[in-house]
Amino acid sequence: MDVTPSQYRHCDLVKVSGRIDSATAPQLAKALDDITGSGRFKVVLDLDEVEFMSSAGLRVLISTQKTCKRYNRGELVLASVPKRIYDALELAGFVPLFRFFDNVLDAVGSL
Repeated sequence: MDVTPSQYRHCDLVKVSGRIDSATAPQLAKALDDITGSGRFKVVLDLDEVEFMSSAGLRVLISTQKTCKRYNRGELVLASVPKRIYDALELAGFVPLFRFFDNVLDAVGSL
């Protein structure tokens, strides 16, 4: 799994590719924790190249969303979510917790 964070004026973009499972989820969690730990809470997660996401990856998303939304500071939005990942989020009942965008440009513009 590759995680590529980029900082912009109003938000951070994190591009993820590969598999997010119990072995790689801590790497994603660390990247997102580094962003929120430095006081930036508007995050776009680009999942376009993610092949698989396990429950460990879903936990990272929920934890980061909770941190970002605390005290109305910001939020984690998901961009270019593959159908199989969206279906997993829907099955877990997590779809109402996130905003989804078809592309990164719309997602960054929403924050």
